[in-house]
Amino acid sequence: MPPEDAPREKASAGEIRIGDAEFRRFRDFFYRRTGIVFAESQRVYVERRLSDCILAAGSRGFADHFARLMVEPAEMERLISSFTVNETYFYREDYQLRCLTSSLLDRITARKRPGQPIRLWSVPCSTGEEPYSIAIWLLENWPEVDAWEIEIVGSDIDGRVLQAAEAGIYSERSLMRLPRPLVGKYFTAIGDGQYRIDAELRGSIRFSRVNLIDQGDTAKWRDIDVVFCRNVLIYFDEVSRRTAAGNLYDSMAPGGFICLGHTESMSRISPLFRVCRFEDAIVYQKPEENGHV
Repeated sequence: MPPEDAPREKASAGEIRIGDAEFRRFRDFFYRRTGIVFAESQRVYVERRLSDCILAAGSRGFADHFARLMVEPAEMERLISSFTVNETYFYREDYQLRCLTSSLLDRITARKRPGQPIRLWSVPCSTGEEPYSIAIWLLENWPEVDAWEIEIVGSDIDGRVLQAAEAGIYSERSLMRLPRPLVGKYFTAIGDGQYRIDAELRGSIRFSRVNLIDQGDTAKWRDIDVVFCRNVLIYFDEVSRRTAAGNLYDSMAPGGFICLGHTESMSRISPLFRVCRFEDAIVYQKPEENGHV
């Protein structure tokens, strides 16, 4: 027999086995950590991604890797990154950006006192295209942008995409919807089809890791005037969606607005918000303290 401290061989692709009990154990674990639920019909997808993670980490199999997830934050980060969808681009769903400057900001500034900041939160922000899009849109389309202190926060559960967001380097694909004059104005070509966003813009966004179903995470942010929470709640089950909606509600200022993805409806998730129909978009509002919209 080999000595107890002898290194064990890493698993190979053909040796990884994920049985029924292991699949359920992982699915429940991932759900508790992220709020994302995997259906039985997604089992092949889950097994493939999980097997890739086990191989990349050099673990000996499912049990060994599962144990590592409990004690190694870096492995948990890699796991989350492999299972979350992070593809996005600049000016995505720009009708909500039009609504921001044509309707929402007028209502927000009407209840602000001089010197009070306007707080905008992009969650999940993925690799940063959305919060940077908000900043560019405001600079280009809101005449009052220099008259107010504007705070933009980008948050995501995936720490690796936050690092990419802070670096601010993007491909042609990410910039495909951005008018070319704005690419030249706010980006510098750095070769190989890559562009880096202006340093001043990079410095204007604050990035932070946030799990939407963790009240301790969302409680870090308060008095948010507009939340962009697009195309993530569709991956949650009903319980997690209600939890996330409640956490976002608590982080918002009275009278604040939340923008969801075009396939999402807060009316089917939580009764806390009021539906607001504007010319450019349907959004949802946290009632003001006096009950008025």
